[in-house]
Amino acid sequence: MGGFFGTVSQVACATDLFYGTDYNSHLGTKRGGLATYSKEQGFIRSIHNLESTYFRTKFEDELDKFVGNSGIGIISDTDAQPIIINSHLGRFAIVTVAKIANTKELEDDLLAKNMHFAELSSGVTNQTELIALLIIQGKNFVEGIENVFRHIKGSCSMLLLTEDRIIAARDRLGRTPIIIGRKEGAYAATSESSCFPNLDYEIEKYLGPGEIVELRADGMKQLRKPNKDMQVCSFLWVYYGFPTSCYEGINVEAVRFASGMKMGRKDESEVDCACGIPDSGVGMALGYAEGKGVPYHRAICKYTPTWPRSFTPSNQEMRSLVAKMKLIPNRAMMQGKRLLFCDDSIVRGTQLRDNVKVLYEYGAKEVHMRIACPPLIYACPFVGFSASKNALELITRRIVKELEGDENKNLDKYATTGSPEYEKMVSIIAERFGLSSLKFNTLETLVEAIGLPKSQLCTHCFDGSSRY
Repeated sequence: MGGFFGTVSQVACATDLFYGTDYNSHLGTKRGGLATYSKEQGFIRSIHNLESTYFRTKFEDELDKFVGNSGIGIISDTDAQPIIINSHLGRFAIVTVAKIANTKELEDDLLAKNMHFAELSSGVTNQTELIALLIIQGKNFVEGIENVFRHIKGSCSMLLLTEDRIIAARDRLGRTPIIIGRKEGAYAATSESSCFPNLDYEIEKYLGPGEIVELRADGMKQLRKPNKDMQVCSFLWVYYGFPTSCYEGINVEAVRFASGMKMGRKDESEVDCACGIPDSGVGMALGYAEGKGVPYHRAICKYTPTWPRSFTPSNQEMRSLVAKMKLIPNRAMMQGKRLLFCDDSIVRGTQLRDNVKVLYEYGAKEVHMRIACPPLIYACPFVGFSASKNALELITRRIVKELEGDENKNLDKYATTGSPEYEKMVSIIAERFGLSSLKFNTLETLVEAIGLPKSQLCTHCFDGSSRY
């Protein structure tokens, strides 16, 4: 995944840029970058590897070098960014939150037009540079960004820093968000509205799908109207959104609480308390406890909020270690109890397997699990929310292959809540991990909790419904 922040101000922007970008740290763990522009020194850029440390520790000591009143920053799980380009459109820096499925096709086309690629990420094309090269095919920035929209398969939201403004452009179908903030003498654009409160920005606007705006210190101007169709990622509210963030005006924690409460009201299981798997399962568990009428207990605590997410590392051994080390069970809160845990999702099952074993070892009488979203049946081709490269990394698809002999067979049946195939799959997951019971939220309940029409949500990972 990834998240960005950009600001243009009447005064020096480095402090807002540093903290605003840092507030996107939960969205990425691999690369971080900042770029500012000043008339005296031009573009100033720095990029650091974050795989063994955190954004703050890499950029804090060099913050004084980022002079100027405008800048953009990124924390990413993909490419080294920002990229700085000099073209017929002028000089500009660019950051993207993107996932491009047809990179090779676009690369070949650009090379045939005598373009070249200077920035490589781990020996392959840097997709942010690819996007920049598509932009400079246009006669102006708007035409160039529309060229990106027309040609890429996947998604792309971006911020461009020019010599006199910031241009913010949201993905054509709005799969990833951009929120505009405003305070006296400054505007900002970000992936997460949680960046704004402590920096004194107020939410000014949620960009629509494909909408393009320019930001200057004294105002905002629309350069392209939003598209009518939207497919915003529903997993924003389920998993990677920060609790205080809002997308389309809908708060993340409110959605998690509502989905848990709806589930709790319907659930007939007899349990002593509800518990949340930190961090993204907590809001759901609080809602479940209220809906069910049972107390909320903290039977598992997270040692630090900055541990990488369990499915982010590409190495399975490291994923398992991270899943174990970041969460600490509390024996005193679980001995002899019928515990119900809420979590955001089950991807590979790494975290679930290790946690359930420990819970029983610490004296839990029963362990029930409730999941905020439907089973993840399809790998996401649109948003890079996990490091999965193969559908068989999903536990659901491995079970489908065991049952059908083909991981792609009858997927529509396994994605249909209540079907015999669905029930069999869920029962196998529960049995495999020693759960007293396992239930997933229905797609209908999730959509209802978010509050947008299903036609405006991308639910592809649950039901395979979206297309390029």
